[in-house]
Order: sequence, then C-alpha cells, then structure tokens
Amino acid sequence: MGTDISRFASSSALRRDRWTLAAYREVLRKRLGQQPGLELKSLAERSWDIAPGGSTVSPAAVFLPGQMERVTGWQEKEFFPYVHPGPTMQGGLTVTHGPTRGYLLKDVWLIDGALYKGKASQWLSLRQVSVPSVRVEHEVERAAIYCTHNGNSWFGTWLMEDCPTYALACNEGVPVTIAPSARYPLFTQAPAYEAWLGMQPLRLRTAFFRELVVFDDMSNNFSRYQRFRDMGHKLLAHVAHVPHPGVFILRGGDGELRMLRNELEVAEHLRKVHGFKVVNPLKMQVPDIVAACAGARVVMGVEGSQLVHGVNVLQPGGVVFTLQPPNRFVSYYKFLTDRDGQHFAFVVGSPEGEGFTISIDEVERTLDMLPG
Repeated sequence: MGTDISRFASSSALRRDRWTLAAYREVLRKRLGQQPGLELKSLAERSWDIAPGGSTVSPAAVFLPGQMERVTGWQEKEFFPYVHPGPTMQGGLTVTHGPTRGYLLKDVWLIDGALYKGKASQWLSLRQVSVPSVRVEHEVERAAIYCTHNGNSWFGTWLMEDCPTYALACNEGVPVTIAPSARYPLFTQAPAYEAWLGMQPLRLRTAFFRELVVFDDMSNNFSRYQRFRDMGHKLLAHVAHVPHPGVFILRGGDGELRMLRNELEVAEHLRKVHGFKVVNPLKMQVPDIVAACAGARVVMGVEGSQLVHGVNVLQPGGVVFTLQPPNRFVSYYKFLTDRDGQHFAFVVGSPEGEGFTISIDEVERTLDMLPG
C-alpha cells in the first residue's frame, strides 16, 4: 500500500523552515495554572463519518470454575476499562461500537511528538522533551496522522490499532507518524511488518501542516475489523501455511514484567502433547514468526503484546488463550476476539515470588472445553 506523496504536496513544500512558539505557549499556560486546553478535534473545519457504528452482544469466554476468584488486580491504562473483568468474561453484554470519524484541521504544528493549534494540543508520543523545538523544518500541504500515544508506547497497540488506521490515512493525505528518537527508538520488528503490509509513512518530529486529517478509530466496528483482516491476508500472502493445532508465543522478560516462572515447561508440554509450535519473538525474525503462527487454531501465551504476532493471522473460529497473572488481568484480547468471530480462553495463575505459575492440568482442562 504505497502512498503517492505528490498527490498532496509538492516536493519543494516538504522542506521549508518555519519558527513557532506553540509548544512554549502550552508550557506557559500549564505553569500559570490556566484552564485545560481545548481538544484538538474541537477546532476542526469539518468532520464526517467514515464508517458506521453498531452494537453486538458479547459471547462468554472459555474458563474453568473458580478462575475469577484468583484475580487480585486488573490493568489501569487509558485504553483498558478499569473495572473487574468478571462481567466481560461472563459475556451477554450489549456493546455499542461508535462510528469511525475523520476531522479536517488547518494550520497545525507538530512539535516533538505533540500537535498544536491555537489553544488545543494532543500528544502522540511520550513526553520526552524538556526544551521544545522552535524550528520546524518540514511543511506538508495535506497530511493524515494515523499514530496514537498508546501505539507509540506499546508494540502490540501499534500493530493492532495504529496500523489498521494507516489505510484510512492513505485516503486522506500523506500518512504521517512520529519519527523515533534515541530514547524511544522504532519498535525492532516494525520495519519488517511495514514492508509486508506495504506501509510507507512519512516520519517527522517537527512539521507545519496546512491541512491535517485526524481520526476517531477506536471503536471495534465492522470497518476496523475488515481493515485488520486485510492486514492478516497481506501477511499470510508472504508465507506457505496449513492448519495446525496451535502456537505458544513466549514472553520471557520483555516489556512490562509478567514473569511466568514455568513458561518453558508449559510451552514444551504443549509442543510434545498437542503439536504446538513454540515461537520466541525476541530471537526470531518476522518472516519466521508469521510462518509459524499462520494456520494456528490456538494462539497461546502470557497476556501481552507478543501475542499480536499470532492474533494478526488467526482466522475466524480460532482461539486466543491467555495465561493471566492474578495481579494484572487484562481483557484487551477478549474485545478483539469478540469483534473478529473468534473465541477467548484463559487460565489465571497462582502467585509465586515476583511472578506466577500456571497449572498445566488447568490448561489441559480448558483446552478440552474449546468449541470444535
């Protein structure tokens, strides 16, 4: 999915120095204790529905009796509802999915990972600059931002949420994302995924956009489902694959600590008994990872971003099976399986030291409960 930048900006317009104090005005406003700034989208010249919303009834997850009683904590982040996961796992909830929307703004500044217009701002990356830039080196006639703060923070969110929005951005302007920095480099596996997905974004740290399109693309409506499925088809087109029982994706000690102390034991059991493929994404290249995950009926592992390698190519009717730390139960993949016509199963571990352990017997009994 290449992008013809000339559709939206002449080559001479992409490099043109400008100067702005937009970031400093925002810093000063906060230090003076003034009212919170406006939401960037409130200053849009126009907005429109790109795709309609809808509603669905959530199915129940697959789990053994007594699992929810082990849960002592659940994730509190911007994109996880801070509620006990019990009702979500029981299913039967009517879930409303909003529309996908676009917003057109004019004369917007990008300064060190944040967008500024008038009294409005929006951070797209972690706040990492104590002295904001005043010199802006790039000017773009019409751009479309597809990246988000969460997507620039976590690999799984980038691949599951930001990358599907890239398709929308290509239809509206030059697709732009935040350029990596020394402190926050590009995700190691991002270039390989971008190549297979045909993504060619313009990476910038500072810019002036004469016109900028931003999106509301957080709802799990049919449009988002279809764009995510299209990504999976593109990845599968690069590898030979046949159906197989499942893949266990190791987490190890990467990312936020969720140390499954008997992770290798569980993975080896599944390999020997059920013919699962074991994937270590920290030691494998993207082509090998995708090839191993393609065709899997079950994608299993500690709940976390590493599972997205398998979820990307999991087909309708497949199963995401998470091994959940008792003190950090996350429901995120349940929302995706509900959307994508798949099943969600889990086992909650038992605390052990700074980590947790998972009962292989409970994994086996939960596998026996899976449909089909």
